[in-house]
Amino acid sequence: MSAESNAESGAAGGGEAERVARFRERHGLAGIVDVHTHFMPERVLKKVWEYFDAAGPLTGMAWPIAYREEEEQRLARLREFEVRAFTSMLYPHKAGMAEWLNGWAVDFARRTPGCLHTSTFFPEPGVDRYVREAVEAGTRVFKAHVQVGAYDPNDELLDPVWGMLADTRIPVVMHCGSGPAPGKHTGPELVARLLARHPRLPVIVAHMGMPEYTDFLDLAERYGEVRLDTTMAFTDFSERFAAFPRGELARLADLGDRILLGTDFPNIPYPYVHQLEALERLGLGEEWLRAVCHGNGARLFGLDPLA
Repeated sequence: MSAESNAESGAAGGGEAERVARFRERHGLAGIVDVHTHFMPERVLKKVWEYFDAAGPLTGMAWPIAYREEEEQRLARLREFEVRAFTSMLYPHKAGMAEWLNGWAVDFARRTPGCLHTSTFFPEPGVDRYVREAVEAGTRVFKAHVQVGAYDPNDELLDPVWGMLADTRIPVVMHCGSGPAPGKHTGPELVARLLARHPRLPVIVAHMGMPEYTDFLDLAERYGEVRLDTTMAFTDFSERFAAFPRGELARLADLGDRILLGTDFPNIPYPYVHQLEALERLGLGEEWLRAVCHGNGARLFGLDPLA
């Protein structure tokens, strides 16, 4: 079955681990580093799935969750795919929620081999305190969801947080592009304002900044600590409503040391392997693909380059 037809099925097909293994073998990858996977408290995840089930607020297309499974089954999937390091992207949609999510994430990281301890925040009184506590607890990466949280990243309450992350060099995966659905504060302009004040802030732009790909590539060229993750970009699903401009492939190749694999597992409407094969068919070369799927993430998080 082709990547396209399997993607259209909206569900993970049989033999997928073998397809991932063949992908890794073709490109000399012992393992994969995925910077954009979602694990969160079950009742929160179920609410997220309900949101995707509605589909209408997003793309108007059906969005079947390919891996609607129990937590242990989802972790087993990643192990089968040889995903050696991954995140537990979680995020609040209102005040008073982030600190509780961070407490859950500490325990999840401790009991889950391969998980990069992930934390989050929201513009609210006390945010600098609990972000500092998360840093002291050993968090490796933060998630900021500007669209779901409906906040301006330049909110003055967050200024000490951005300064702390710039000083500690802890990256933040930021959903700040206007896809798959725009928000009041999404788009490149507010991120450009933020980076002008915090030029050393290690931002990972989620979804390649979809659909404002060009603008976010501009920011990556301007600021050396800006990276982009591939989450859902280049897949058949996303190409329908937010196609990556083919004229930007050369820039994508040139920025190959700052592009990171992200997938949105488990909340994707196609098999995990389709994201990998979508990157492969860009035709940007073996070195680029190995860096994106493992090397860049391993270097950013200080992981064993051979793992």
